Amino acid sequence: MPPTKPIIIHEPAQPFEQTIDLPGGRTRWKTLLSADRTPTNAMTVGITEIEPGQASEFFLHQHAQPEVYTVLAGHGVVQISGEEYALQPGSLVFIPGDAPHGLCNTGDDVLRLLYVFAVDSLDEVVYRLSE
Repeated sequence: MPPTKPIIIHEPAQPFEQTIDLPGGRTRWKTLLSADRTPTNAMTVGITEIEPGQASEFFLHQHAQPEVYTVLAGHGVVQISGEEYALQPGSLVFIPGDAPHGLCNTGDDVLRLLYVFAVDSLDEVVYRLSE
């Protein structure tokens, strides 16, 4: 791994990695900080966008690591361990490790959020689909 150093990333210049259709809306993401891509460690950060669509369905999943979302734009709902919470720009969400969770876009615009894991690399996060 390269040495850790300060880094500045201009997010709009970074391409989205993948777009897939999920319950809750078409989703795309880009990872901005991850030790496998940037000379950083201890944090993995990225952007997710969920298009308007299937507002009543969630892509429920879980992983051992806690996660944080910050809603940058749009409106939606996050379900965490069976409880639902409304989201709007400026909402900050803490998701405990191993908690089943998922998002859906309930608005007319793209739901855009920043995600953060306290791990060196996104490769360390193993997604498990909830039953």
